[in-house]
Amino acid sequence: MSSPAAPLASALLRLRFVGAVLLLAVTAAAVGAQPSGQARGTLVIAGGALRPETAEVWTRIVALAGGRGAAIAVFGSASEDPRGSAGDTIATLARYGARAYFVPVATRLAGSDYRRAAADPRNVALVTRARGVYFTGGDQGRITQALVEAAGHRTPVLDAIWQVYRRGGVIAGSSAGAAIMSTTMFHEPAGIFDLLTDGVRPGSDIAAGLGFIGPRLFVDQHVLARGRFARMLPAMLASGYRFGLGIDENTAAVVKGDGQVEIVGRSGAVLLDLGAVAPGATTRPLRLAGARVSLLGPGDVYDPSSQRVTPAARRRAVDPAQAASATPSAATRDILGRDALVDVLVALVAGSAQDVHGVASDAGASRQPGFTFRFSRSDATRAFHADEAALHGYTILDVGLDVVGAEGPAATR
Repeated sequence: MSSPAAPLASALLRLRFVGAVLLLAVTAAAVGAQPSGQARGTLVIAGGALRPETAEVWTRIVALAGGRGAAIAVFGSASEDPRGSAGDTIATLARYGARAYFVPVATRLAGSDYRRAAADPRNVALVTRARGVYFTGGDQGRITQALVEAAGHRTPVLDAIWQVYRRGGVIAGSSAGAAIMSTTMFHEPAGIFDLLTDGVRPGSDIAAGLGFIGPRLFVDQHVLARGRFARMLPAMLASGYRFGLGIDENTAAVVKGDGQVEIVGRSGAVLLDLGAVAPGATTRPLRLAGARVSLLGPGDVYDPSSQRVTPAARRRAVDPAQAASATPSAATRDILGRDALVDVLVALVAGSAQDVHGVASDAGASRQPGFTFRFSRSDATRAFHADEAALHGYTILDVGLDVVGAEGPAATR
């Protein structure tokens, strides 16, 4: 029998969680609020492991910053070695014609006080004269620590970065440099299975990002290579996001001033929509029904205002009547494995089964049987294909997603 104090303790825990979420929202609003006037720039958000030879991403960054000779300010703030990390990026940008340079604002920069550096007029001037800003990978918490004051206000250098964006420049970043684009970002998250089981903790697993992409779209990176699309679900539910964009490695989302998103690079992206999730969804543990998932490939364009995806012209619609033999729906696939989401979605649209399952379980087997991810087709599901290596050449739209646990089915309508 539980003690009389148990309900009170539970209520206090819920109040603390709600308070943490509200504090996170207030901080995120302060940091990510648009400056006066409509921002007119472009974001290039790379999902990590962006290779120097992936010309379609690097040339786009340089072109958006003004073309050959473009001034691009590079921040290595996320790295343990800010100068070295920035140096590698500067060399790559120079290879594609930019005039890139290091901005010394970082918590790990030896001999530097990052608080003073973020207010130093010389560093502000380095940013102000740029047409582009690039954030390298590492730990995104170091970026926000360096550029946001303890009270949650922008530093002068961060204000200057926003001015670059507002003037029509490009803000780019990879991995950690992608995470900070969200109003809310993953900060120091637990493992994916722990997030599915225990939910997210505001201020720890998630925290305020810099918010360049605005409040409507949650961003994550390494999503296909590391199975991270799954961790986006509890974070989006806890933070009140309907839409999430997960970008894979060696790939970027180019977000124009009007909000349109184009996928460029060598892999793809995942679009999540929680707008039709049924009442009763939970985050501790994750249970939901009615989510929608789409798989986007290079050349695809997503318009948030209309919620339409326009597949690349080279892709042709897949006729469901031409589907192969039935695909087993048994829950045998490790959905958190590398490219597992792609494999499951392709199996669904290339076969004749109405649903395909994947599983997420604890590697230590201490909390089995874990979670079942049920992907299902409907009349709205569409697939497009081209003979190319990226993402098996597929664009797959509007697949249903339910997450079911060991204790029973997800909430249903």
